[in-house]
Amino acid sequence: MTTIKKSMRTMVAAVTLALSAGVVSATEGVEVNHLGVSNTLVRVTGAGKYLLLPVQEANDDARINVLVDGKIAETIYVRLARSKTDYMVPFDLSSYEGHNMVLDIVTPQGRGSVREAKDDVCWRGIELSDTFDVSDREKYRPAYHHTPLYGWMNDPNGMFYKDGEWHLCYQWNPYGSKWQNMTWGHSVSDNLVDWKHLEPAIRPDGLGSIFSGSCVIDHNNTAGFGKDAVIALYTSAGTSQMQSLAASSDNGNTFKVHAANPVLTLESEARDPNMFWNDETGEWNMVLAHALDREMLFFSSADLKKWTLQSGFGKGIGCQDGVWECPDLFELPVEGSDEKKWVLICNINPGGPFGGSAIQYFIGDWDGKTFTADTDKDGKIAVKWLDYGKDNYALVSWSDAPDGRRTALGWMSNWQYAAEVPTMQYRSANTLPREIGLFRAADGAVYASSKPSPELTGLRDKLVVNAAKATVGRKGRSYQLPAANGGICEILLDIDAQKADSVMITLANNAGDEVVMCYDNAAHTVSFDRRRSGLVDFSEGFPAVTVSPTFEENGKVSLRIFVDRSSIELFGTDGRFVMTNLVFPTEPYSTLTLNADGGSARISNLKVYSLKVK
Repeated sequence: MTTIKKSMRTMVAAVTLALSAGVVSATEGVEVNHLGVSNTLVRVTGAGKYLLLPVQEANDDARINVLVDGKIAETIYVRLARSKTDYMVPFDLSSYEGHNMVLDIVTPQGRGSVREAKDDVCWRGIELSDTFDVSDREKYRPAYHHTPLYGWMNDPNGMFYKDGEWHLCYQWNPYGSKWQNMTWGHSVSDNLVDWKHLEPAIRPDGLGSIFSGSCVIDHNNTAGFGKDAVIALYTSAGTSQMQSLAASSDNGNTFKVHAANPVLTLESEARDPNMFWNDETGEWNMVLAHALDREMLFFSSADLKKWTLQSGFGKGIGCQDGVWECPDLFELPVEGSDEKKWVLICNINPGGPFGGSAIQYFIGDWDGKTFTADTDKDGKIAVKWLDYGKDNYALVSWSDAPDGRRTALGWMSNWQYAAEVPTMQYRSANTLPREIGLFRAADGAVYASSKPSPELTGLRDKLVVNAAKATVGRKGRSYQLPAANGGICEILLDIDAQKADSVMITLANNAGDEVVMCYDNAAHTVSFDRRRSGLVDFSEGFPAVTVSPTFEENGKVSLRIFVDRSSIELFGTDGRFVMTNLVFPTEPYSTLTLNADGGSARISNLKVYSLKVK
């Protein structure tokens, strides 16, 4: 009996020692318990607004079940650091104050033993804090484009204008700079340039992540949430995709998720609902991307809750090389006429004219149930692109914009390399806001234009170059660009190619980086060459030459070029052609050079403005 008692005491001691060995005090107020080679419990025993989590981008996501008083409150995915910490991300504890909270973490990295798993640097780096440092640490963060304070961003969502404020929601990952944990981030602006970051609008819930969607103002209380309530319709993305609703009674500052979600389900994948009030039919219309079927579905509703399928458009039409996403549908007047036409925006990935994602659109008619696309002289529906750069995707417009404006903006990146661009504190910006219009070209077809929103003139500071007229040939003329704020500037010029074969606009720096934009007089095109623009080797899809038609036949084009720290947006002839391209120069571009081949060309109204930022 004595031998048995000794054995029991030895076994208990061994178990106690093993258990205590699995408990690690990371930092004050945080207790780490290793349960195996891939499962760890992190118990929050102290106080603080945030639990800071170390991230290593090269790792796969760890799944973290947040247990509050023993129940799963939410699940997040974080690339927890194994061998080094690239940056920290904050998990907000404020809503769980006064409750017992444990993180149940499953890491994807295989380990040979618990001892090896315990060596991951994340376990020693998790800490409590009342603050999270969002001061900018990025060389390439834009100076005057909207970006998230930190984390990954893609599609703009839920955009509406109300009481003097432009609301911009967006696909956001609060826990890392790669795609995951899709949440509606939220920013507001009174001038489309200066953005204030608000608390997230809609967070993931039991139906899944919060994918793209739209917002409208329910002026007549059709949905029953109150007059002028802001109604959001979005895709809940769990095991399947379904459409859900949320409402705001405080001008869109906070949203309450509808208790009876989802409001629309289908038997196949569909996403990104975009809705609007139809004055002609007195009901709500909605476009939904039937993504894998490469078509758009059209629905109608009286109350924003019950939706009736009316028709589909797109099977076998236009570019079919990728999934169809992020639709928009609106009516606009055709410039210089009494005619009005409908524009159906159809973002597509892949299948863009220069690789990756891009914005396809169709011009046609809409009767409240069916969209009928215009055909060309041969009876075909032409493929049309809204932007001939590589870095404008998921473009949609604001609802209830003032003065009948159709103001839109996109995600300024490309799915080919969005997760690989040389930033880390944040990833991705939005394009500059644009005003969408329609014009009839020389071929008789109607096309969409996209010109800078008028608020952007407020960015101008000093006029640093002002040349009324200049003649350029092979030798060319050079001008100094402003050096302030990382070389950001706005460039305007008119080109009359005359007898020249081509006219080149080159932005360059002393490090040998250069961007060459070239107007081809015979082809009536403008090209944008960023193959030597700076850092280009992070993705084989990044070095590229993009080409746009100019929709002119007389050798004359007007250009308006916005240069930011990591982007160039070229608008031609009042927005009749546009190219949006990212660039990552090793140092700011410092010179603008104009020259011509095959003869001399005339440059007029050349102006370069430095830009002011807050």
